[in-house]
Amino acid sequence: MVSARPAVAALPAYRPGRNPADLAREIGVERAVKLASNEVAFPPLPAVVQAIAATAGETNRYPDNGATVLTAALAERYGVEPAQVATGCGAVTVCQQLAQAFNDPGTSIVFAWRSFEMYPLLAEVAGARAVRVPLVPGTPGGPADTHDLDGLLAAADETTRLVFVCNPNNPTGTAVRRAELERFLDAVPAETLVVLDEAYREFVTDPEVPDGVELMRGRANVAVLRTFSKAWGLAGLRVGYLLAEDPAVAEAVRKTHVPFSVSTLAQAAAVAALASEDEVRERCAAVVVERTRLTAALRERGRAVADSQANFLWLPLGEATAATAAALEARAVITRPFAGEGLRVTVGTPEEDDVFITALDDVRDTELTNAPAV
Repeated sequence: MVSARPAVAALPAYRPGRNPADLAREIGVERAVKLASNEVAFPPLPAVVQAIAATAGETNRYPDNGATVLTAALAERYGVEPAQVATGCGAVTVCQQLAQAFNDPGTSIVFAWRSFEMYPLLAEVAGARAVRVPLVPGTPGGPADTHDLDGLLAAADETTRLVFVCNPNNPTGTAVRRAELERFLDAVPAETLVVLDEAYREFVTDPEVPDGVELMRGRANVAVLRTFSKAWGLAGLRVGYLLAEDPAVAEAVRKTHVPFSVSTLAQAAAVAALASEDEVRERCAAVVVERTRLTAALRERGRAVADSQANFLWLPLGEATAATAAALEARAVITRPFAGEGLRVTVGTPEEDDVFITALDDVRDTELTNAPAV
């Protein structure tokens, strides 16, 4: 009997956000609202649609395996050499390439927990140990929602090849600031690669939260991971990229690249998106305005919501998380529950967020109504 490696057989399946059309059919409503996957609610950029249409006639040919035009555009935007850039089929695939490039069995990957849920899975696939460092309260007496950089440093040992710092952190939305992050980077051993995972960088408004590319410069063991899936609106096309101070890091990632995995359409769309940066910035600003409104609305209802630097909010509901998520789905609102911990809610359109707030109010009122008498 053929069987997979034990580590692979034991892996939990990745859980994507539920399809809203499926939920709508299931519960018999016209439409469900999806606030689970941190996509932007805006349609594709006009320039992206044009680029895809113009390139569609080339899809009988393989894509440029080196993503030459996109790599050059990224190098120019960030002021680095093309040799310092590696692209991949979404940032999560670049994470996998990093693990394949730097981890052998017996080595380790260190990261905060809870953070991006793929980190431990990628460690398992690479045969490496996944070292989870618990989050700490970002505010006195608050829930554990922020990176413990001292804890990450203490957890890294001679076996550690990668340290992921998700900033802003997914799923809590909190971010570590410049002074503490600089101290951390300067203290990490030179043999350990620190990857600043900045999938949500474009939504950051706190001036004390640094741009990882700035901190990368002059630090050979630091790399920055970014994606076109969120702010740039290309979630359905899958384009991520790595910037590395040391070109040898980017070269190693390129060596583990699955050939032709960034499609012709994806490459053209990403280049067009970069050329539409002003429009992207306007869209991000609109998301931030709505994020502020949604945060205030939840706090007015007594909900403990941290200041998010991403395009989502975190509700630390503890043991009530799964039941709340299920009750919201029964009211045609899809969120992202992390059982026993909290609920991640994407910032949607004002209309979508109003539907969510109304549903959450109804869940609360139902709970109060059904509470046992004392």
